[in-house]
Amino acid sequence: MSDIESQAREFRKNFAALHAEIGKIIVGQREIIDGVLVAIFSGGHILLEGLPGLGKTQLIKTVADVLELKFSRIQCTPDLMPADILGTTILNEDDKGHRSFDFQRGPIFGNIVLTDEINRATPKTQSALLQAMQEGLVTVGNTTHTLSQPFFVLATQNPIELEGTYPLPEAQLDRFMLKLIAPPSDLNSLVTILERTTFGSAAKTVKMLGADQVIAARQFIASVPVATPVLRYAARLVLATHPDNPTAPAAVKTYVKYGSSPRGAQAIVLAAKVYALEKERFHVAIEDIERAARSALRHRLILNFEGEAAGLKTDAILDDVLKSMREE
Repeated sequence: MSDIESQAREFRKNFAALHAEIGKIIVGQREIIDGVLVAIFSGGHILLEGLPGLGKTQLIKTVADVLELKFSRIQCTPDLMPADILGTTILNEDDKGHRSFDFQRGPIFGNIVLTDEINRATPKTQSALLQAMQEGLVTVGNTTHTLSQPFFVLATQNPIELEGTYPLPEAQLDRFMLKLIAPPSDLNSLVTILERTTFGSAAKTVKMLGADQVIAARQFIASVPVATPVLRYAARLVLATHPDNPTAPAAVKTYVKYGSSPRGAQAIVLAAKVYALEKERFHVAIEDIERAARSALRHRLILNFEGEAAGLKTDAILDDVLKSMREE
């Protein structure tokens, strides 16, 4: 067995084991767990949308426990300020009367950062996350601080039509590798949740991987090859989300104002690499690209007035894009 095959097998083994361990706590959310692990191992961030009470916070706390990474939480409210996230410089005085300015780090200085109900924070505070998410850096005053790696943000969001929420601007949305939608629990899942949480015997997880192993996995994923025709398919898929592109289907030309940025294509390819490894392949196929498309692009399509008035969801438009790609 070659070294690459050995690494691929080890990654698949760890991925499946992590999935099973998280599943001890989180019930009936396989696609959500998949998406979170995909983003962590490929260096991206997640926007998770769903109504309150669906286990979004418990999910990320469980992931942090299983991966043995430093967890921090930011509870967003309308009065939250950027300094509450990033930290601030304060004047300290020691016993001898010597004064110095010291930087007190904010909750952004963690490995896994839960930004709970991000759309309850004001746009000014939301923008404080931009540099951290894109560059792994935080600038306060004239000083830039480097965040510890791996660094991963999972932001939860209530549906934007709820009262007291601020829709995320396009530049902020584009920093999230994937947007996941947490569905309501079905009957069997809800019964299992009740069995696990109302009898005083909650399941416990074991720590499986550490920071060094996550970083090594990211480096390995970057080495997964993607054939040029598959890359071209991903690029064509993203271009087809632009209404001024000749290959865009009718739904895009009618209801979309702006299509995906190049970050959407990058997100698709990175996620597809993990999906390929999960399927025991060391190469990316078209099916992996299609599997990644909705979660990578649904938050990058901006509907026009007609699309919003019709109450369309971007997933429905992406279904049309994928269908048109298959028919070419």
